[in-house]
Amino acid sequence: MAKSIAGPEIERLIQLLAKLPGLGPRSARRAALHLVKRREQLLAPLTAAMGEALEKVAICSVCGNIDSRDPCTICCDPARDQSTVVVVEDVSDLWALERAKALNAAYHVLGGVLSPLEGIGPEDLTIRQLIDRIHRGGVRELVLAVNATVEGQTTAHYIMDQLDGLDVKVTRLAHGVPVGGELDYLDEGTLAAAMRSRTAL
Repeated sequence: MAKSIAGPEIERLIQLLAKLPGLGPRSARRAALHLVKRREQLLAPLTAAMGEALEKVAICSVCGNIDSRDPCTICCDPARDQSTVVVVEDVSDLWALERAKALNAAYHVLGGVLSPLEGIGPEDLTIRQLIDRIHRGGVRELVLAVNATVEGQTTAHYIMDQLDGLDVKVTRLAHGVPVGGELDYLDEGTLAAAMRSRTAL
């Protein structure tokens, strides 16, 4: 077993940082060293911000977004089209769509996708809350903005089955050639989806 070259406090910081997405042990060690060397400029403000986030940040009881208020800023925005609900897998997807300013609509975060292999079933997601939201009325269109993976498409089909008999229009994101993409660099699945979704000029 390798002997620790840093104190237990620094080792704990490294271990916690290594649990973050995109950070492995080596990157976590570099990040920890950077933070410790710049305690006043980075570590102290980061510690304060994390404490405040722990105390004030909550999950929106309406859509599942993360915000410092409940209902969240998006759900409380009177300029939003609350009759259109964009269904996403995770909060990161919601934030990506917001950055793109693609649609001034409401959202619903599922909290993942159906995955029998990983033991994730409908009861582990917020599908029931979504159906209840539609039953309450006011939702005219549901945009299924899930990823184009097997699990994402399985989840979309399951949601559509649950909507059977409800008066709501269901749409999904177009799949195909990305803006600026070159055909030669695209995979076969993307090209096939683009060809199926072709539109008139």
